[in-house]
Amino acid sequence: MSDRKEQLLEDVRKYHQEVAPERGFVPGVTAIWPSGAVLDEADRTALVEAALDMRIAAGVSARKFESAFARRMGRRKAHLTNSGSSANLLAVSALTSPSLGDRRLLPGDEVITVAAGFPTTVNPIWQNGLVPVFVDVDLTTCNTTAERVAAAVGPRTRAVIIAHALGNPFPVAEIARIAEEHGLFLIEDNCDAVGSLYDGQLTGTFGDLATVSFYPAHHLTMGEGGCVLTSDLALARVVESLRDWGRDCWCEPGESDKCLKRFQYQMGTLPAGYDHKYIFSHVGYNLKATDIQAALGLSQLGKLDDFIDARKRNWRRLREGLDGVPGLLLPEPTPRSEPSWFGFAITVDPRASFDRAGLVAFLESRKIGTRRLFAGNLLRHPAYVDRPHRVAGELTNSDIITEHTFWIGVYPALTDQMLDYVIASVTEYAAGGSR
Repeated sequence: MSDRKEQLLEDVRKYHQEVAPERGFVPGVTAIWPSGAVLDEADRTALVEAALDMRIAAGVSARKFESAFARRMGRRKAHLTNSGSSANLLAVSALTSPSLGDRRLLPGDEVITVAAGFPTTVNPIWQNGLVPVFVDVDLTTCNTTAERVAAAVGPRTRAVIIAHALGNPFPVAEIARIAEEHGLFLIEDNCDAVGSLYDGQLTGTFGDLATVSFYPAHHLTMGEGGCVLTSDLALARVVESLRDWGRDCWCEPGESDKCLKRFQYQMGTLPAGYDHKYIFSHVGYNLKATDIQAALGLSQLGKLDDFIDARKRNWRRLREGLDGVPGLLLPEPTPRSEPSWFGFAITVDPRASFDRAGLVAFLESRKIGTRRLFAGNLLRHPAYVDRPHRVAGELTNSDIITEHTFWIGVYPALTDQMLDYVIASVTEYAAGGSR
């Protein structure tokens, strides 16, 4: 590293120390966000160093992050993308690849998912001409059950894609066994659950594919970004092709002829010797992330264990502090799981003397940020009216979530003082002291 560059980076460190916000807390004045990135001096320095090196496209940092994150998550391959939503699109699209032969999903095939979740877990099903089959969830875990999934399997069911809700694992071992018994693919949307365990095993390692998001709300961030994980090398090759314009070549941009056969291929009806860098075997996209993003991701990855510990600690403080508050249905970990929590879900009992809207308004008036459990029942949104789908069983709890559920934050920047203020505020409102 040149002396000039080192001096610039030292100036960046000093700058961060000068502008880093004070962490003082004033109840009712200081905003308590439900989620957010936790960025330190090393993160700012990593970003600036990547910018100084003008690493503006995917390159060495992206490949280094993919390798490190795959090891951290216990998978053979990780493919960095520009968002978690793109990761879901790539994962579902990969299952339709002609290279899978008789295993490939065809238009009209069914994919089991949950109604109470995030839209871009489900959107790729429709985008690939497939049919979602919606199942309900439990109120305390916000997850579906193996029994519901088993009952939803029909003659055209070919896959399952489910998110681990707010970091709480769904019963993934049991659902993986159901998928195996019926010859179904399983995709784990692990965007909210990096570091969660089920039966002592990391979520994201049970399915054929798993997806992750690096949006600022998530366990580690690149600003924007996502990842597709798999240990199936055939699926990994398809994901890479789809992400990289659909091309058949596996050379990185700027590389040529790694296979030593660049001008010796004949595919499709192309002339023999057509440049392999421009042979396309999938209808793909450009969904790559940049080295600047990956540089931030690498810096964040070193702090992941601390972030996970803080999320667990904050969730536990809220759970203990709100235990016994009348009118509230509080979250519970899925049996046999150890969640790496994304948020703390609260459902207001429909029979309570107060309602969700009033409680949320009270919290927001005190600068305590709240969020809905994403779409609630997705089928009640205008975007999905008349979309082809099937419902297995009733969606009673998904409707209750739509009306009565919200969540508050547990992310690492929240202090004990902040969490205690949240607990006191919820307790005060539930006791009727604010009305």
